[in-house]
Amino acid sequence: MIETTQTVTIAASLGAAWDYARDVERWAEIMPGYQSCQIADEDNSLWILKVGVGGLVRTVKVAVHVERWDGPERVDFTFRLQGDPVEGAGSYRARPADGGGTEVELAVQVHGSGPMAPMWEAMGAPVLPRFARSFAEELKSRIEALAGTAPTRPDPAPSLLKRFAAWLKQLLGR
Repeated sequence: MIETTQTVTIAASLGAAWDYARDVERWAEIMPGYQSCQIADEDNSLWILKVGVGGLVRTVKVAVHVERWDGPERVDFTFRLQGDPVEGAGSYRARPADGGGTEVELAVQVHGSGPMAPMWEAMGAPVLPRFARSFAEELKSRIEALAGTAPTRPDPAPSLLKRFAAWLKQLLGR
C-alpha cells in the first residue's frame, strides 16, 4: 500500500470550497491526464485518465464511489481501476483556517494486489505524493478563481526582445 496526505490553505470560505468540492466531475477534470468523466449517479462515476509512470503511458478507467458526502467538511471515497488489480480510498477534509480561508487536507491510499503489486508500488511510491500535491494545488487554484480570491500576479518582466526594441527605439529617437 502507498499513501499520501496533502494540505493546502485556500483563500476562500469553507462554503466556497464546498461549492466546488461537492461536484465530483470537477474533481475528475483536474486529475492529471483527464480524458473524460461519466456520471452514473450522485455517488458513482467513471473517470478516463491517461497516466504515465516512467516510459509507460496508458489509458485507464477508474470507477469512483463516494462513500460519504458530509459537507462542507468531509467527503470519503473509494476507487478501483477497471482491468487492473489496483484499488484505493481517499478523503477530503476541510475546516476554517487560522487567519481566514479554508484548510483542506486530501488523503489517498492505493493498494495493488497480485504478483505485480510490489513492482507497481515501488514505481508508484515516489510518484503518488507529487501527483497528489499537483492535484491539491490545482484544486486550490480553481476554488480561489471561482471565489474571486486568487492572488493577483505581477505583470511579467518584459521579454529580452521587448527590452531590446525599447532600448533601440530610445537610442534611435535621440
